[in-house]
Amino acid sequence: MKSMVKAAALAAASTVALAAPSAADEVNVAFFLEWATPNLIAKTTGDYADSMGVDVNWVDFTTGTAMTEAMLAGDIDISYSQGLAPFVTAIQQGAPLKMIGIAVVYEANDCFVRNELGIDGSNASELEGKTVAVPLNTMADFAFRSYMTHYGVDISTMNIVDQAPPDGAKSLADGAVDMACLFGGIASAAGAEVGTPIMTSEEKVAAGIGSFDVVSVTEKFATENPELVKAFMDATEEANQAYTGSAEQIAALAEASGMSPENSKAQIDGFIIPTAAEQLEQFFGPNGIAASAAASLGLVFQNDSDGAMIAKTIDGSFLE
Repeated sequence: MKSMVKAAALAAASTVALAAPSAADEVNVAFFLEWATPNLIAKTTGDYADSMGVDVNWVDFTTGTAMTEAMLAGDIDISYSQGLAPFVTAIQQGAPLKMIGIAVVYEANDCFVRNELGIDGSNASELEGKTVAVPLNTMADFAFRSYMTHYGVDISTMNIVDQAPPDGAKSLADGAVDMACLFGGIASAAGAEVGTPIMTSEEKVAAGIGSFDVVSVTEKFATENPELVKAFMDATEEANQAYTGSAEQIAALAEASGMSPENSKAQIDGFIIPTAAEQLEQFFGPNGIAASAAASLGLVFQNDSDGAMIAKTIDGSFLE
């Protein structure tokens, strides 16, 4: 996949260099089902299209890596709530993408161990030699590696199977894998029926293991359509500020995310949705959380002493 990404990235970069500024008459936005963020309400009501003045086409994906491939292919302009890990992976491979916002901060994704194995944090070393389903290069992958590092488990001994969350949950239920690292309300609920998270919420906090997703855009689209990108971020902020957690909103969110009202409420109650001001203050800038977290994932900025690379790939200007 890496060679495909690199080739697509080079082609996209060439397009950016040659393209003249233009205004798009429609915007293609990637998002996740089973991910109950407040902006999905604005998606269903048409508020984004009204605010941006163009047609907005929403396309659901199962992983952030698939979002990247679609962006490089020119099929997606903006990805909402793309995991930090797939974003960093794409940047490391030369993909011309920008991080322009923080969609949601949340507890690290769970890795469920089959109950009959009796493995938890106290004997996690018994996972060595076992088979685990992981959607590679996603935040679930980042969580998996963080857990294993914390417990001193040698992942080189494990059989790691690259599976999207719905497939990983099914493999866990079927007994085809010993552990599955998942995200999304339905897949996680299915994992919880047959397995137990390797780390509790309290243990995650104590270990400093957490996650956040980003709003990303192709450099080409941001360069040619800055007003539309700004309008998208403004509409997102309005949707976030309008969310109160009312029964009516929960019902709308459930329909938009493809989950039950109960699962939608439980999921969004665990989310932190930073305001535009909080994103600018806490996440963006050379010393912000976004750059330091990206560096911890892939050391992509380790030689960036003057901040040039950070400035190129992490851009909070559309939040202002």
